[in-house]
Amino acid sequence: MNRHSLRARVTALSLLVLALVLLVVGVLTDVVFTAQSRADLRSQLTVRAALAAELVGRGVATAEIARQVETPGIRAVLVAADGEVYGDRRGRGRGGDDVLRQPLADGSQLTLVAVDDGVTSAQQRLRRTLFLLSVGGLAVAGVVMLLTTRVALAPLDGMTALARSITRGDRGRRLAPARTDTELGRTAAAFDAMLDELEGAERQARESEARTRRFVADAAHELRTPLAGVQAVAEAAAAPGLGAEERDRLHLLLLRESQRAGRLVDDLLVLARLDAGLELRREPVELLALAGTEAERVRMRAPGREITVSGEAVTVAGDPVRLAQVLANLLDNAHRYAPVDTAVAVRVGPGARVEVADAGPGVPPAERERIFDRLVRLDEARTAHDGGAGLGLAIARGIARAHGGELRLAEQVGAGAVFVLTLPA
Repeated sequence: MNRHSLRARVTALSLLVLALVLLVVGVLTDVVFTAQSRADLRSQLTVRAALAAELVGRGVATAEIARQVETPGIRAVLVAADGEVYGDRRGRGRGGDDVLRQPLADGSQLTLVAVDDGVTSAQQRLRRTLFLLSVGGLAVAGVVMLLTTRVALAPLDGMTALARSITRGDRGRRLAPARTDTELGRTAAAFDAMLDELEGAERQARESEARTRRFVADAAHELRTPLAGVQAVAEAAAAPGLGAEERDRLHLLLLRESQRAGRLVDDLLVLARLDAGLELRREPVELLALAGTEAERVRMRAPGREITVSGEAVTVAGDPVRLAQVLANLLDNAHRYAPVDTAVAVRVGPGARVEVADAGPGVPPAERERIFDRLVRLDEARTAHDGGAGLGLAIARGIARAHGGELRLAEQVGAGAVFVLTLPA
C-alpha cells in the first residue's frame, strides 16, 4: 500500500497537472509572441520600403532617402545605380523574415534590416514574467489545495473516527450520508451497509452460540434421563437373589431405556448432519406409495390405530430414506397425540403436497412455529413418559428444506392438527 496519505497524493497530482498546464500555456505564449513580433517587424519593413519608393518618386537624394528610411529598429543600406553605398551595414537580422531587399525606380537597391534587440529583450522579459508567475501560482495553488482537500476528504476522516469508535465497542453509529449520488456518498453508504451486515452477522453468531449452548444443555439433560434409567436398572439387575422373572423384567426395562437413549443419539446426529449440510441420494420417489409404506409400519406397531392414505400418485426427485423419515416422524407425532378411537389421515395431492391430519388436542396459534424448534415440547400435549424428546418435527422440517421444500402447520379448522409437506415437483 502507498505510504503517502491520500491528501498528499491528491495535492501532488493536482499540482503536477497544474504545472503541466502552465508549461503548455507558457510555451504557447512564447511561440505566439515570437510569431506576432516577427509579423510586426515584417510589416514595419514593408512600410519603410514603401516610404523609400515614394521618396525616390519625389526626387529626393539617395543619401537623404537612406537617412529618412532608417528608424531605431530598422537600418537601411542603399546601393545607388553607380555602385555607391549609403547607410549602415552593421545591422544583423534573425533570418530571412527580418531582411527586406527591394529595387527602387532610380535603379538603386534598398536593403532594410530589422534590429532585434528590442524584440529579444521583450521576449526575455515575457519569459521571466511567465516563469515567476507560474512558480508563484503553483505555490499558492499548493496551499489552497491542501486546505480544500482537507475539507473535501473530511467524510473519510469521519469514516476513520467511526471505525475506531466501533473497535472500542461503540456499536450502532452510522455515517448516514445526506447524498448517495457522489463518490464519497456512495462510499459512506456502502460503509454503513457493511457495518449493518457485520453487526447482523455478529448478532446471528451470538444467537447461534446461545442456541447451541441451550441445545447442548437440553440434549445432555435429555440423555441423562435414559442413561440414569439404564444405570438404575443395571444396578438392580446385578443385585443377588433375584428371581428369573424379575431379572427378565429388569432386562426388558434395560433394553427399552437403551433404545430410548439410542433414538435420542440418532436424532442428535441427524440434526448435526442437517447443520453441516445433509447429503441426499436423490432418485425418483413416489409419494403415495411411500406414505402407504409408512402408514403400514405404524399399523404394525399399533394395530388399533386407524390410518387412511388417499390421493394421487406424485413422483418427486428426493432421498427415499430421508423422506420416509419425515413421514414417519409426522405419523408418530399424530399417533402419539390423537385419541385412540380417531383416525389419522394422510392425503397426497398435486404439486407434491402431503398432508398428515389428526384429531388430537391441536397446537395453540402462538406455538405453531415454536414446535419446530429443537427440544421443544408442549406440556399440555404430552406426558413425561411418552418418550418424545422434541426433535422429530425439527428433523422433519430440516430434511424438507434440504430437499428444497417446506414443512408447516396449517391453520386449524376444528380440532386436531394438519401438517403440510411440500416438495419441488
